[in-house]
Amino acid sequence: MDILCELYLLGVAGPELHPHDESHTFRFCPRCGGALEHRVLKITEPARLVCTQCGFVFYIDPKIAVGTIIEVDDGQLVLVKRAIDPGYGQWVFPGGYVDRGETLAAAAVREAREECGLDVRLEGLVNVYSYPGRAPVIVVYAATATGGTLCVDDEGLEVAALKPDDIPWHELAFRSTHDGLRDYLAGLRHPLHR
Repeated sequence: MDILCELYLLGVAGPELHPHDESHTFRFCPRCGGALEHRVLKITEPARLVCTQCGFVFYIDPKIAVGTIIEVDDGQLVLVKRAIDPGYGQWVFPGGYVDRGETLAAAAVREAREECGLDVRLEGLVNVYSYPGRAPVIVVYAATATGGTLCVDDEGLEVAALKPDDIPWHELAFRSTHDGLRDYLAGLRHPLHR
């Protein structure tokens, strides 16, 4: 059975994995171009990709993403309908990947501005989410809109400010979207250290 079938049966992947979840497809060393093979380097760790020519160990690290649950007028929350895969046509709170060298907080503020046009003030950390077999680690913040104009960029089909009772729970793109909104609405907030 191939790895995609195994992940699908375990419930950690749909029919298509996101490119960041496809670490099993790496075949060549990024340093010398030699063939990679799986080797157990330490009995307490998973097998690693190791170059058969130069010995380079290719660690497949997680991808760090941020999400921002933004409150606007009268307790409404901002959701964006995705115009890209994975999750095309489904709803998420604004978010995206953290750039190398960027702080988590700066990434959350940047992604909010890019994806829904709002300037935000971070109010607290909702939670950090990770799932078996998935590359992204998602850091979700609570925020309040402080300016800007609600709009979408090229990664969104539409944007909406919704009352909690109007959240389309069956149309959310990701497990982390569901879990983050659930925890936010339950009042989960961790203080931010500035």
